[in-house]
Amino acid sequence: MTSMLSAFSSWFVNPRRNPLARIHMLTISNRLKNYGLRYDDLYDPYFDLDIKEALCRLPREVVDARHQRLKRAMDLSMKHQYLPDDVRALQTPFKSYLSDMLALVKKEAAERKALGALPLYERTLP
Repeated sequence: MTSMLSAFSSWFVNPRRNPLARIHMLTISNRLKNYGLRYDDLYDPYFDLDIKEALCRLPREVVDARHQRLKRAMDLSMKHQYLPDDVRALQTPFKSYLSDMLALVKKEAAERKALGALPLYERTLP
């Protein structure tokens, strides 16, 4: 029963196999391209401290580029505009820059928990 459920869930979210997932992915891609964002830009460092730690470990130019994309998207949104079509065609919304570092941070946190060590950071209210 569990293997059948996992097979269904893997089919359900795979855009290559499920037409509904493909439509969803294309819709998200178009909306991100309108503002020049990447999918990883949507992660909030104030919501998850692992994301904050992963952003701190990334090179400075990658984080600066992320901030510039976010500023440009907020500016375009306030003006009720989209990027020009020629710039929109160059966007790569699913090119990841955060997932590898985030996986490393989560792996280290799980390892610390398994060894019984204290966490590197405690959750506090902002």
